[in-house]
Amino acid sequence: MSIFKFIKLFCVLAFITCLCSYSSCKYGFKDVAPIPAEVKTFRVVTFQNKAQYVNPQLSPQLTEKTKQKIINTTRLRQVNTDDAHYDISGYFTQYYSTTVAITNNNTTGNRLNVGFHLIFKDNIDPKKSQEVDLVRTYGYSAQQSLNQFEAGKTNDIIADLTDDIFNKIFSNW
Repeated sequence: MSIFKFIKLFCVLAFITCLCSYSSCKYGFKDVAPIPAEVKTFRVVTFQNKAQYVNPQLSPQLTEKTKQKIINTTRLRQVNTDDAHYDISGYFTQYYSTTVAITNNNTTGNRLNVGFHLIFKDNIDPKKSQEVDLVRTYGYSAQQSLNQFEAGKTNDIIADLTDDIFNKIFSNW
């Protein structure tokens, strides 16, 4: 048997083994989070922005990204009614920049502080309902204005907060 036939046979067997292993898995890609079987629906109420400084992009983007993450990584179905099994809402509490580094009486570093208050209601098991504050900080150079920094970082802020919300609800870390 030539080496090429051996490699080809090995690859085919490895593929079949992977395929069989995947088909016998209890969980698929949509079951990343441990969700009780009786929970079928969720609702995300449009997030509000109650921070002193309002970045108008944050609330609508975070609302949509949170919905998409839940749809793409769980088996839950989105509804827009009050009888959703999981009801998710919240608001931005902080959004401000502070100076964090000074060299020779000049500002050399700033930090953006972003706070979000998550309200999670489990209408199947109310004991699991919770309210929690999520806080993220982002350092940036004093050479940038806040607007310049936001232009390049808003997508990262949204992604980080989306992950924090998802993990708090579904992983309870």
